[in-house]
Amino acid sequence: MNPDDRPAIEGPSGAPGSRDRDYDRDLDPDLDPDDLEGDFTDRFAAWGSDRPFIYAPGGNINTGSVHGDQRVENGAAGAAPGGGERVEAQDGPISGMEVLAARTGFARPDCFPEALRTLGTRLLFLAGEPGTGRRTTALNLLVESSGNSLALRALDSDSDLSSWRPTHAEARGYLVHGLSPTVRLGPASIAKLRQRLEDADAFMVVMLPDDADRLRGVARDLDLSPVRYKPPSPRAVFDARLEAVVPHEGRRRALLHRLEADLDELLAPELMPAQVAELVGEVSRSGDDGPDPADLGQRLSFLAETEVPDLLKEIREDPDALALLLVTSVLEGLDRRIVRQETDRLLGLADGRLDAVLRHGMDADGEQGRYERGEASRSNPRFVFRRSLDELLVTIRAECLPSELRESPTFSYMVEPVRFKRHRQAEMVLRHVWRQYGDVSEMLTEWMDKAPSKEPELAGPVGRVMGLAAGWSGGRHALAHIEGLAESDRAQSRSAAARALGIAAQDPVLASQVKYRLGQWSLRNSAWLRSTVAEACGGDFGAARPERAITLLRRCFRGGEGEERTVTVAVRRALRQLFVVGHQQVVFRQLVEWTNRPGQDAQLAFRVFLELMRVPSWFHQQLITEGEFAGHVITFVRRCLNSNMREAMTTMLLGWCRQGVWDEPGRAAVETLLIALVQDVRPGELGLLVEIDSSDNPDLVGRDIAHRALEAWRRGEPQPFRSAPAFGGPR
Repeated sequence: MNPDDRPAIEGPSGAPGSRDRDYDRDLDPDLDPDDLEGDFTDRFAAWGSDRPFIYAPGGNINTGSVHGDQRVENGAAGAAPGGGERVEAQDGPISGMEVLAARTGFARPDCFPEALRTLGTRLLFLAGEPGTGRRTTALNLLVESSGNSLALRALDSDSDLSSWRPTHAEARGYLVHGLSPTVRLGPASIAKLRQRLEDADAFMVVMLPDDADRLRGVARDLDLSPVRYKPPSPRAVFDARLEAVVPHEGRRRALLHRLEADLDELLAPELMPAQVAELVGEVSRSGDDGPDPADLGQRLSFLAETEVPDLLKEIREDPDALALLLVTSVLEGLDRRIVRQETDRLLGLADGRLDAVLRHGMDADGEQGRYERGEASRSNPRFVFRRSLDELLVTIRAECLPSELRESPTFSYMVEPVRFKRHRQAEMVLRHVWRQYGDVSEMLTEWMDKAPSKEPELAGPVGRVMGLAAGWSGGRHALAHIEGLAESDRAQSRSAAARALGIAAQDPVLASQVKYRLGQWSLRNSAWLRSTVAEACGGDFGAARPERAITLLRRCFRGGEGEERTVTVAVRRALRQLFVVGHQQVVFRQLVEWTNRPGQDAQLAFRVFLELMRVPSWFHQQLITEGEFAGHVITFVRRCLNSNMREAMTTMLLGWCRQGVWDEPGRAAVETLLIALVQDVRPGELGLLVEIDSSDNPDLVGRDIAHRALEAWRRGEPQPFRSAPAFGGPR
């Protein structure tokens, strides 16, 4: 059947599309409508659609024929639902997508053969600076040592390697983000660690900073020699990457010919592999005539940092441009109207702090002031008719791009995004002013903390900046500005804090501090703090550390009404997000554990199970292959059918039956499930069979099974089906 001819999947109202808001409420009457908004819902809706959907953060996926040029933009996190950079696993399974991305266009550094030989002893200490391609090299070493296995896991820097043991039989490689300063290791500990890795047929790479004193201490205390990593030459990285990205040799020659006079200048010796990859990306996306060298230099992020001081000097006495520069640095990629409104709000909140010189003899409030002028005068920041947005954009080297269509779960809308002309200029501006101008950082923190709740899309970019600022600040109180947001009674502030914690935890130095804070907050009485913890577990922090996230979610959830309902909603959302990004087994194992507890724990598990069934592919696979959780899936369905969730479960399974008409794996899974259910017909199962049998759709999957089962039940005869496979779950 042609995909275009597939019948629409109807919700209970009969209207096409099972993702209607009314359908969501029918499925779960207690579901908060606001709980359905945001990044997760966009991905979720896409999974449930009748068109192909591939979840691959950072990936470039083509699902159809393409003619002509292709272009991929690396927009800011707020650019589109599901956008943002790929999350690197810090503790837990490393995604196959990340491993394959590390393998693509990999240029071997000079130390690679030595590192590979050392890793033959099962353990390698690799010393190098972060951001130089050290992690990419480590992943390639693990893959090659383990016979091209993609089953790799990450361990955080606070892991105690003296007592650590491999706990996942399938894992063939472990990547450790540094040594904990509080754990003392010795030669005996290292020997035992190697033996444990040998017994598990696994390999381990421990990444260390390239610090001479630290490395001498490691060599002395552990009686081993760390391998010093230096990135390959920019030209080697460029050639390897270009060959991977542009496989056609003729096309590569044409691109290189176009750049021949400028390539040596662009490939400066100090360029890092990630910067070279950016250059290759810009080159490969150029048209048939190749890139314009002059334009190419204007779009590269690594050329932006050196220009930030000069840029600030140019606009130092222009409060309008300063405000727009700071706001665009935070909100790059959002709509021009939001950018303009937030620029106005920042100027008002600044109360003259962005005004280098005021009107002759006057302060910002129109009162007599101490700022006397000789000749020129500047506009007061309270004046509503300042310079036009287009003029200001030219001043700060940004541009307003053409209108583009964006979609929310409920409607589509047009935006004209404001972006800098040079990639990552926003981050460079903020980093510079945050470190160099203390008053500016305080002002920006206050401004971001009071972002209007009617603009929920501000939470993402604000959280990203707050997370980056934790690394720029450093010290014992690096997360102090985030904690204020985390305990706010405003949902948007808590969302920004959760996003900030995920960004901050990507810094190996801050990771342990973030984990400590979240662990402490998960035990607090404050429902606001615990809801922030739950939201962080559903974001980048939890995606990189799924097992730790589940532990924190267990602590956060206490049931109840009032403020505790906010925590419950956040926990449910986090479990769904972890499930969707690929941690299905971790999530479902926790749901099974909760069902064995009385009261609200079990109720939460069944509610979440119903919501996860909207993405049926994993459940179908479990049923078809008699997977580890197949028996538990059947048990969940039975218990929901024979509880107060009978109606919602029946509606969900009818949707599965309709979808199975054109989905062969779905058909097999539904038939397997129904045959298992009819072995023990109780009121819930009976109601489902009646609904299926009475359908007016002659092609409905399972209708024949339901009809025969009902006939046998009415006659008091044994069911005419062979018993379902002996799944491992409880009855």
